[in-house]
Amino acid sequence: MELKNRILLVNLGGPRNTSEIEKFLIDLFEDPYVFDLPLPEWIRKALGRWIAKRRAPKVAKTYESMGFGGGSPLVSETQKQAQAIAIALEKITGEDWEGDVAMTCGYPDIRTFDVERLTPTKRNILLPLYPHFSRSTVLSTAKLVEQTVQVCPIGKEGWVPPFHASPEYLEAIRDLILDFFQGRLNKKEFLHSDSFQAVSNWETIDLVFSAHGIPMRLIQKGDRYREEIETNAENLKRLLREKGFQGKCHVSFQSRVGPSKWTEPNTIHKLEELGKNGVKRVAVYPISFVGDHLETLEEIGEQLKEIAHENGITEYFRIPAPGIYGKFIEAIAKLSLESTRLQKQECICKQRGGYIPKTGECSAQRA
Repeated sequence: MELKNRILLVNLGGPRNTSEIEKFLIDLFEDPYVFDLPLPEWIRKALGRWIAKRRAPKVAKTYESMGFGGGSPLVSETQKQAQAIAIALEKITGEDWEGDVAMTCGYPDIRTFDVERLTPTKRNILLPLYPHFSRSTVLSTAKLVEQTVQVCPIGKEGWVPPFHASPEYLEAIRDLILDFFQGRLNKKEFLHSDSFQAVSNWETIDLVFSAHGIPMRLIQKGDRYREEIETNAENLKRLLREKGFQGKCHVSFQSRVGPSKWTEPNTIHKLEELGKNGVKRVAVYPISFVGDHLETLEEIGEQLKEIAHENGITEYFRIPAPGIYGKFIEAIAKLSLESTRLQKQECICKQRGGYIPKTGECSAQRA
């Protein structure tokens, strides 16, 4: 049987409606790489399920306020990306491509996905939509895939590794930020875009690169996520400087949950600090996200804007995640195709996220 050309985009997920919220949270908090606690597994898993059920009603109110029918737009936005990338691959290769999506939390559930569509081959690309490596995202995704196909996909043909350092990706994000500043984005391609406008004197505005935070216990296990975020920000700063941007750049982390210590500085504290230091104009770019959803639209777009204004920042701009921005789609299509051409041998778990094979975290046998 002739293999079809497929690209499967894997994302964390989000409830499409109110009825899916509890399932989404249970998947999230039962995942040992996301809800990572030094507890016996049966206690950790039971605690995670209890927290998920308890949080569901509160989370439902937040999703309801977003205006997407009680759910998150992340799944539908990822589907748009899959279709756009498939079209871009067709233009590059002259062949037919099919784009599909699966989520590690919620639906469509990667745990029940067609095995044939998960097996990485030259005609089947597996694209985790995470620019940076983290145990809580990339390693978690790999383990879920491995449970289905009995082979760790990391380093295999068709597996697209984290891409934050790719020149094509960096240039696409630089151009996205500049197009936003200069009012050139197509508003029809982005959610909550009514407020988009050209930013006067954009060359001197303070730019905050806000990433999703992770618990420090993951960093202590060898996770290099924070380091990759900082490297990504420095590369973007360099590229923006070449195009005339002169403003100060800052890195911060958002979406902290629970009492444990997370990566810092928190974006809330960073905005408070900037306001107290007399900064009046701030733009925030969600550096760890490639699609808009709760953390970008609600947290950055509304909650953090309110905090900024309360601390004396008078002009606040939310730069969107790339979504189906043309240059981003072209860059990701090229990176995805490259993954089918060379047999990769790198164990990125070992190099970027800790390596504890005795616990079953990583099945790689390389020295």
